[in-house]
Amino acid sequence: MLSLNNIETFYGLIYALKGVSLEIKEGTITAILGSNGAGKTTILRTIMGLLDDQPEKGNVMLSGENINFKDPEFIVRKGISYVPEGREVWNELTVRENLAMGAYIRNDKNGIKKDLEGIYHYFPVLQERENQLAGTLSGGEQQMLAIGRALMNSPRILLLDEPSLGLSPILVKSIFRIIKDINRERGITILLVEQNARMALMIANYGYVMENGRFVISGTPEELMENEDVREFYLGIKKDVSAKGYQRWKRKKKWR
Repeated sequence: MLSLNNIETFYGLIYALKGVSLEIKEGTITAILGSNGAGKTTILRTIMGLLDDQPEKGNVMLSGENINFKDPEFIVRKGISYVPEGREVWNELTVRENLAMGAYIRNDKNGIKKDLEGIYHYFPVLQERENQLAGTLSGGEQQMLAIGRALMNSPRILLLDEPSLGLSPILVKSIFRIIKDINRERGITILLVEQNARMALMIANYGYVMENGRFVISGTPEELMENEDVREFYLGIKKDVSAKGYQRWKRKKKWR
């Protein structure tokens, strides 16, 4: 559905993406894991056409169409929505107005109304605060609003950049559960960038580990758990914990 093929991207003289290739299948959740500065956000911004310098090499393909060098509005109209790191809600607009901005390219009033009801189903607190200024919301509520605003585009693909950033463990678990529900119930394909590898792998179908602008390992969550470095450096799990131990842990959490 969405693929990056040998992408090379620069920030000025900084070599940010070094021959990155990935493929995202329709209806799945794909996670990109890695530390700060690894290049994860650059991948999302490359897809959305938000970089001043477009890729020097490679292409971004959406359902067989090359979408390199397209402006962000074109990408949004193709059905890709982006939730940036840090939420970036419009603080001086109300919750309802922020959500309405997410649907600015649409004119199907009934569809917009239905999607708004769906968002209030996932995030009831947004309905409770729909007339409240977004800048007065808590960090968790702003993250819910940012996701809801992206969903108002009725996207085929949702790009999420660090949705757990700055949130309490309880809120993180709630947000990730809702992300999983959105994927399962609405069939939206999700590309998730996360430092919280443990939570990302709980909901993902496939994952990539990124270091210094390139992917160093990829596979299913179970396959990544077989890798000792992934377990130790990204999950904080001792080397003597096997993938079977991960399976027992996953079943205990009852996430999948």
